[in-house]
Amino acid sequence: MNDPRDHHDPYETTETHVERLLGRALNSFDLPDATVERLESALAHSTSLHSSHHSSSLRRTTYRHAYLLPDGSALVLWELVHNAGRDGTEQHELYAEEAEVRLAASRLPAGPLPEWTVERADGRPLGEDDDLAALGALLAHPIPAQPRMYVPDNSADHARRVLRRAENADRPSERTARRLRIAFAHHITQVFGRNCPVEGGREVGFTLYEHQFLLLDGTELSLWEVEHTATPDGRHMCEVYESEAAARGAMEARSRVR
Repeated sequence: MNDPRDHHDPYETTETHVERLLGRALNSFDLPDATVERLESALAHSTSLHSSHHSSSLRRTTYRHAYLLPDGSALVLWELVHNAGRDGTEQHELYAEEAEVRLAASRLPAGPLPEWTVERADGRPLGEDDDLAALGALLAHPIPAQPRMYVPDNSADHARRVLRRAENADRPSERTARRLRIAFAHHITQVFGRNCPVEGGREVGFTLYEHQFLLLDGTELSLWEVEHTATPDGRHMCEVYESEAAARGAMEARSRVR
């Protein structure tokens, strides 16, 4: 799927590497502006294989790109490479957070579970915490409740990206968007996942995520994201709601479409 030289060219400058990485990513426009600006000043870079999956129908690889910045700090980007597009060609996606690349990988159509192969760069199997394959298996089962662990990591920008990818007309209001501008920590939980048959004998998938935000005024606010393939052409669609009830209602309505 990937020529190793494409990710480990020892003669490629960091500037060229960044330009190529951003240029081939389908969602580079979704990266925070501040992240892109910091990347432009990167002095050096390193790329490592984070995980891989190969089956009869899906090829998926995740890379970790680390950059050294002039102030001595490091910046990390996560690249997802897969062949899950309509024509099966290789596609690249970039994410600023490991949690986001994990979610993106879990949403790809997975082959039979026994065919999963996920390894570290040194060939050792990943542990339970790092195993992206486990997320695919969770899509068909309820997700147990987990403790709320907020992470302060560009949370306001994360909220902006979640709202921007919402395609439903009844998405959260501008008032909610304004409140989320003062979010300083967040936590993502996969709450629900199920496949169900629709007209024509095909199956569609539904996944529900709760994006929980902690605001500077001490209050908490959640966005409920529904990912589904109940679309005429089977493509993934994202809808975002202000309440769990509204999100579950939307999933129920979509599941009745025949």
